[in-house]
Parts: sequence; C-alpha cells; structure tokens
Amino acid sequence: MHEVLIIGCGLIAGGFDADRAPDALPFTHAGAFARCPAFTVTACVDPDAERRSAFQARWNVSEGGADLAALAQPGRFAVISICSPTELHRAHMEQALTLRPKVIFCEKPVAKTSAETRALAELCSAQGVLLAVNYTRRWDPAVVRLARELRSGDWGRVRSASGIYTKGVVHNGGHMIDLLRLLLGEVDLIASGAPVYDFWNDDPSVPAMLASREGVPILLSLGDARDYAVFELTLVTERGTVTMLDGGRAWSVREAAASGVFAGYRALEPAVRREGEYDASMLAAVANLAEAIDDGRTLASHAGNALAAQILCETIRDAAIDGAGNPQRTKQ
Repeated sequence: MHEVLIIGCGLIAGGFDADRAPDALPFTHAGAFARCPAFTVTACVDPDAERRSAFQARWNVSEGGADLAALAQPGRFAVISICSPTELHRAHMEQALTLRPKVIFCEKPVAKTSAETRALAELCSAQGVLLAVNYTRRWDPAVVRLARELRSGDWGRVRSASGIYTKGVVHNGGHMIDLLRLLLGEVDLIASGAPVYDFWNDDPSVPAMLASREGVPILLSLGDARDYAVFELTLVTERGTVTMLDGGRAWSVREAAASGVFAGYRALEPAVRREGEYDASMLAAVANLAEAIDDGRTLASHAGNALAAQILCETIRDAAIDGAGNPQRTKQ
C-alpha cells in the first residue's frame, strides 16, 4: 500500500466530503484515497491547527504538522497531494520534491503564472517525479467516452461549441479550456470580451470567441459567481446536440431525425436527460495514479495539458485587460 501526504486541509483536500454519506462517491483527495485500496493517507500539513486536527480525525490520519519540516522523510510518500492555495503551490511543490515522491497530485492551476508552472513541470521531470494535475473531467468516464465518440466520428462533424462558466478565467475557465482541448483538439483565441471580477481580484472571468484548429467556432459566455456557480458546455454536431449540465453531473442529448411536422426537413428530437458520471472522477483519478506508479500507465491529466490550458487562459485574460485599458471592477 502506498503512503500519501496531503498538503493543505481545506475543502478540496477533504472538506467537501467531510459530512457526506460514507458510501457517496468522493469529491476530494482524502475521500478518494480512502476508497482506493492502493493508498493510505498517513500524514497531512496545514498551518491552521484546528483545521488540521479536524482533518486528521475525519480521515484517520495519524500524523500532522504545521509545515513539512516534521515530515521530512525522503522516499516515504509515494504520492504528495498539493491542496493549498495557489500562491503557495510553488513553495510547497519545491519542498515536496525534496521528499522524493513518485507522484505529485496538484490542484489547478499549478502555479500563479504559466512561467512558474513550466518551471515546476521541468523540475518534476528532471527529478523523475510524475506531475498529475486535477483537471477532474479528464477522469470523468462520460467525458472520456464522449471524447472517444467524437474522435471516432460517431457524432459526425462538430459544427460549434458554446460554454458558460464563472469564478475566474484561469481558475474555473481553465477547466473549460482544458475540456475543450480534450474534446476538440488545439484551440486558439479570436477575441476576448470585457472582464468581470466575480470572485478573484487578479483573475476575472472573461467571455471569449475561440476556434479549434479544425475550424470549430467556440463561444465562451459568463455567469457570475456572486449569483451562483454554473459550468455547462454544448456541442452542436452533424447528428445532434450534446450538453454537459451541472459541471458533468448530468447531460442532455438531442438527436437529429426526420421532422414529423415539416416534410423534407430534419429536426432535433426532444431532449433526453442522462445521469452524469462526474462523481466518479476522483476515484478514477487516484486509480490512475496507482496505475502510473505500479504499471507505468500514462496520467490522464498532467503537466502538459495543464500548462497549455493555463497559457491560453492567461492569453484570454491579458487580451481582455489590455483591450479595456485597466478596467474598473465590474459591479452588478
């Protein structure tokens, strides 16, 4: 069994699962590792003693510390999860590398800037440490299946794509950009709209027009995190439409068929709502980590796709801010 160290004891580390039913599929690092027989979480780090103690009690973690100094045992931990705030990722990853793990499982974005992300990725590579990045939907079975269907031509040509997101173009928009790259291949920016500062002071949400290298037009629209969270994507294809709802917890599919009203026309059938498989993503992620360690399997989400997504997100953001000339905070 592989030992795991988790740095940061907040929501994505274990908090989202803290009060959920024991048999519920996990949304967090600790929850997923607890359900995977290949791993055991034996240590955690957080400067907040109360939060750290609660985390240890909830997840049966035997050791905890305010920093990594007390846990400096190189080679002990096969996986180190970095779940701390983004601004601390660089320092924590550099410290984690001194412990010689086999895999670092980092929340996204990997670092504050793509330049830092690139440097950290190169550092991991130079030391032979795998870097997994939690772009969760790359482990979502329904998304993986859709990507395979699109590549196989099951949906015909993709005509267009449109997405809605909130809470920062790098933070949550990064999930959308990475998802688009997974489904449609390389994506380029055409134009950015006005930035909306709906959560982060330094990471506005930005509407944008993009296009895939195959010529698929893509429109990114915004909600506002101050109202509610929304993450949805619709693909218009030759054979119908596919819509991700609730971040992947549900899907809506409308297939094209001969119109029963207008002879000679084809139309979309009524929507069929399907249960999503997003909730299975974190279990699939840690299973992928185990396969990477034990069998040399490729990571589904790694430094390469994470860096590419962050670079494009920064390009979208910078074009919006530069074009608006140091815009005022959007207040609604």
